[in-house]
Amino acid sequence: MNTESTNENDQPRSGAMSNNLIKALIDNYRQNHLTAINDSLGIEDAHSIWFDLPKLKNFIALIEKEASKINPECTEEDLGIRFYYAAYPKLENWDIMENHPVPQEYSERHTLVMIPTLKKQEENGEILHYDFNSLTQQNLALSARGVALADDDGAIGENQGQLIPPSNPRTESF
Repeated sequence: MNTESTNENDQPRSGAMSNNLIKALIDNYRQNHLTAINDSLGIEDAHSIWFDLPKLKNFIALIEKEASKINPECTEEDLGIRFYYAAYPKLENWDIMENHPVPQEYSERHTLVMIPTLKKQEENGEILHYDFNSLTQQNLALSARGVALADDDGAIGENQGQLIPPSNPRTESF
């Protein structure tokens, strides 16, 4: 029996999904994508990532602060977070992780990189959510004034969660 409302004004609760749907989506990933990745790369890739709430709240606060530098009239409705799928490098290339406290046992495994987005209206009226980096905006201003910058100007991003595996999956429900 379909219990979903047919009223277009009724919106599902934000963050609410049925356990059956969650399980089906996760099983679909594990049976198809994860299996293909593990078989082709010969590794046991991560199938989940955990972030503690303070880290997420701090990241969101940083996004709000940095967005207000770009546009002081920016509201939280103008902001978002894009999740990029990513993978850690092989051990022989681990030197790129030099300034990031990520355990080497994460080598070659999936991760997520969170990048802030800012709503912008296009010339044709379409509203799109663009990745933004206020650090780049600030560096462009400095560069225009003749200030020399390093090749890697830094970006607002977060990816330091706990991968499972290698961490213990005992606490997972799905």
